[in-house]
This record gives sequence, C-alpha cells and structure tokens, in this order.
Amino acid sequence: MSTEDANAGGGTEPHPNAAQDVVAVDGDDEQTGLVNRLDAHTGEGQRHRAFTALVFDEDGRILLAQRASNKRLWDTSWDGTVASHPVEGQSQVDATEQRLEEELGITPDQYDDLRVTDRFEYKQRYEREGLEWEVCAVLKVTLTDTELDPDTEEIEGLLWADYDLLYENPEWYRQLRLCPWFEIAMRRDQEGTTVADGSVGFER
Repeated sequence: MSTEDANAGGGTEPHPNAAQDVVAVDGDDEQTGLVNRLDAHTGEGQRHRAFTALVFDEDGRILLAQRASNKRLWDTSWDGTVASHPVEGQSQVDATEQRLEEELGITPDQYDDLRVTDRFEYKQRYEREGLEWEVCAVLKVTLTDTELDPDTEEIEGLLWADYDLLYENPEWYRQLRLCPWFEIAMRRDQEGTTVADGSVGFER
C-alpha cells in the first residue's frame, strides 16, 4: 500500500502515519535511513527502530495498558506498558520519558531507574492491516509514585498485574490479548535471555 492511497476506514483522508517517518535500521540496530511510518508497517514492511517500556510499582506489579480502539495495529490489545518509535537523533530513554508523560502523565520525578535491559528483532503480522518488523529496545522502570493521568486517545484501560503470575499462568489472562512485542519482552526477561550489552537478540 502506498502512502498516497493509504487511508483509515476506507475514506479519502490519508492515514496520520503517512505524514511521519521512523528510523530504518539494520539487524544490529544501526541506522540506515528514514522510512515513512505507514510504509514501514504495510506490504512487506521495513525493519525499523522501536522501544517498549515495562512499568512496575514498588510491589513488583506491572502496569498493563490497553491500546486505544483507534490504533491501526493491535487495537484494544494490552501492552506492558508503552511502546513507540524514537525519532531520528532521539535515544530510547528520551523517547520513553516522552511517551510515559504523553500517554500516562508519568513525569521523571516519579522514578529514578529508567534503563535499557534488552534489545531484540522480531517480525509479526496483524490480521490484514499490516505488520511490525522492529528492532525493539526494552526498558524497565519502577514508579515510586503511581499517580497516573492517561490520555484516552492512546489508552482505554489500565490494570496492575502480578508480573510472575502473568508469565507463569497466561491462561488466566487470555482475555486481555497481549501485544506480541510485550509477550516477547516478558518471556526474555523472565527466562533470563536478555542482552544488555548493545547486541540484538532475534525472535521469530
């Protein structure tokens, strides 16, 4: 699908993603250029840089956030906790700080341990709407203040869940429909297969 004929809901207006770029990368997460965000997520897609941030409270529970129904990919699925794409020249840490505040109203004074803990490549299709092909950095952070102010254009539900139970008993949470990048990040974290030295793991 080209960006010229891409639209939301069959209308004539271009999808908002058609006006944005993401950072194209190789398998080592080295930038190779920029690619239109919609083109990166349609057709055969193009590998690009992304991040997902796992937000915990001081009791070790993870904050799950339900993606808004207006999302083109994995709409209404549950993420743990935010995920997006850094813009050119922006680190994953800076991008995560930005998205935590924009999506959840979480400011840096509510945590002091935001860090990158893993990085992996994966490719996953979603129904007939498109795909993700990302080198995804995983960040973790623990909130000392759990006050939240979610943006309902981005998030339609919030749930604190026991992180170990979520991993060990997925059948208990089947109705939540977890996002694939979060499932990968959680499994790698729980199984101790993360890579924190800047290298990239690979997930089929």
